[in-house]
Amino acid sequence: MTLHTPTTEPEACQVVADAAGRRTPLTLQGGGTKTDLGRPAQAEANLSSAGLTGVTLYEPAELVIGARAGTPLREVVATLAERGQELSFEPMDHRVLLGTTGEPTIGAVAAGNISGPRRILSGAARDSLIGVRFVNGRAEAIKSGGRVMKNVTGLDLVKLMAGSWGTLGFLTEVTFKVQPRPERIATLSLPGLSDARAVEALCTAAASPFEVTGAAHLPGERTLIRIEGFSTAIDYRLGQLRRVLKGFGTPDVIEGEAAADLWRGIRDGAPLAEPRDRAVWRISTAPTMGPGLVEAIAGALDARWYYDWSGGLIWLSTPATGDAGAAAIRAAVARAGGHATLIRAPMEVRAAVDVFQPLSEPLMRVSMGIKASLDPAGVFNPGRMHAGV
Repeated sequence: MTLHTPTTEPEACQVVADAAGRRTPLTLQGGGTKTDLGRPAQAEANLSSAGLTGVTLYEPAELVIGARAGTPLREVVATLAERGQELSFEPMDHRVLLGTTGEPTIGAVAAGNISGPRRILSGAARDSLIGVRFVNGRAEAIKSGGRVMKNVTGLDLVKLMAGSWGTLGFLTEVTFKVQPRPERIATLSLPGLSDARAVEALCTAAASPFEVTGAAHLPGERTLIRIEGFSTAIDYRLGQLRRVLKGFGTPDVIEGEAAADLWRGIRDGAPLAEPRDRAVWRISTAPTMGPGLVEAIAGALDARWYYDWSGGLIWLSTPATGDAGAAAIRAAVARAGGHATLIRAPMEVRAAVDVFQPLSEPLMRVSMGIKASLDPAGVFNPGRMHAGV
């Protein structure tokens, strides 16, 4: 497969122009850490953002950072850390689950709308994404958004590109709002709760006024509630949360690197990383529906799981044979409401089942219309999310 690694936006435009003229499909990628996520590539050449690197804008006082799409995520994180700041949405590192190498890039974070446990308070990556530059399928360089959050009339290309997984355009630069790093982080740990009681505890904590930034349950182990902020405020909020949660047991408090490692594992899917021969699903639903949804799936499949986002995000592993449990999982999700994405599975399984949540007929028509508008020759990541798109 031919590899194109442009170092400037005009070079990227030329690559896309040539591909569109020849109707040569392109696989888009950043650091290659998520190449095995989605339906198998249906392309003849690879367009990489690896040559588009560097922070292009950083205004700490305005809490804004911009970088070229191929910039390693760790570089952005380190730049922010020097000024006591961070990305608010705590992006996941897929290398843990997928067993890939390379470096996650800031452009891929935007393209995949990659978020972590703090989403329950701070929102997803798309909620912090305020500007993009990208090359569309007509080989035009497009700029949308800027340095500040603003109301948008019409088609919001910034939000549209987030979560499109490279099917609508080749990102060349992204701009995010950021936030100050907290002075202190503390986690309450409750042992011995069932799934249903754990989700009740998590929802109780999340509904309190004490700004929970992480709410996860590891079945058979513990239920975790995280808060962040100034040290003196943390002491007060810990006391108040203990009071709110007194009906669920007496929690321990975990801080420091032990707690950080715990939340990194939850963020990155570590509890389900092994054994490697199992498929892994990411299921979103209403938090209160989570335990019942899992019970329905576990009644039909050999399943393992844990919960994030107060029970609204379920990480679940199944045998990677047959359809990897797709029929049972999608039936359960249809009854409970929500959507399911197959994050890890062998190529033959990903080619045979819907990896992303199937779209209704009206939504598919809208998606195909947007695709045709931005990528009329259909050269960008064809079929990665849905067959024919």
